[in-house]
Amino acid sequence: MSKTVVVALGGNAIQQVDQEPTYENQLKKVEKSCQFLSQLVKQGYRLVITHGNGPQVGRLLQQNEEAQAVVPSMPLDVLNAQTQGFIGYMIEQSLLNELKKNHLEASVVSMITRVQVSKEDEEFLDPSKPVGSFFTEEEAKELQESKLWDMKKDANRGWRRVVSSPKPICILEAEAIRELSENNNIVVAGGGGGIPVVRNDSGIDTGIEAVIDKDRSGCKLAEDIDADVFMILTDVNHVYVNYGKPNEKALRNLSIEELEAYIKNGHFSKGSMGPKVEAALQFAKTGGTSIICALDQAEEALQGKTGTIVKPVEKRVTVS
Repeated sequence: MSKTVVVALGGNAIQQVDQEPTYENQLKKVEKSCQFLSQLVKQGYRLVITHGNGPQVGRLLQQNEEAQAVVPSMPLDVLNAQTQGFIGYMIEQSLLNELKKNHLEASVVSMITRVQVSKEDEEFLDPSKPVGSFFTEEEAKELQESKLWDMKKDANRGWRRVVSSPKPICILEAEAIRELSENNNIVVAGGGGGIPVVRNDSGIDTGIEAVIDKDRSGCKLAEDIDADVFMILTDVNHVYVNYGKPNEKALRNLSIEELEAYIKNGHFSKGSMGPKVEAALQFAKTGGTSIICALDQAEEALQGKTGTIVKPVEKRVTVS
């Protein structure tokens, strides 16, 4: 039976930091990424692909802010849906074209994906995730009053809007994603961490302005569809401790206990590898295998030849 692999594409798989963020440049980067993904399909893996959207949703938010005098602006959950749509389209079409070149038959489908969060999450009490443009202090105060935005000073660069980044409770489209995957469809889902929604006592879902961490959401997606492997693709081939120091060490095969010890000792920063490592640990605790590696090494990492691999517990369990 083919293994189901949830592949989380980092931002570098969609856009290079030093490139102008045009559609053409982003498409070329996605096409390059899909060359590597097609090799995983060729090896017989069932893929569910998720991706980041930070730069894209930030620019869309900026467009909304600058054009609001002419065109009504949209809330953040809607902008997340928009980026899921256009990034999903790029991945879907690029991967299908690559599969055709390699004479591989497969269907690829993109799914607008919602993720349930809780209004009781402590992140809603003290929003911390910066999004969108920079403003002067005067502009920030005006936006706080007129739009009820939470605004915080961002170092010496000005003021920015901050939103909540709550923990994902469940992927609302998980059963549909699982069914599509089991019927040999490649699914693109959960882009940008998913669209955050809250559910009231009557079971009614409503979108909410927040941003879910894409690695946490990818982990929850892998857990909810009972994937065998959760693979986080980034721009380095291993997770390192003491990175950039004389005693730098690449981590390869790790047990849950070993990774927990590294985390406890403060080796992974919140703004860098921290969320990826924590998501990998969480999924391994449910009984799946977690891998963190570079995009061009994904095939070898799935064969156990490279990358940082977190070994699972012996029996799959549900971790709350």
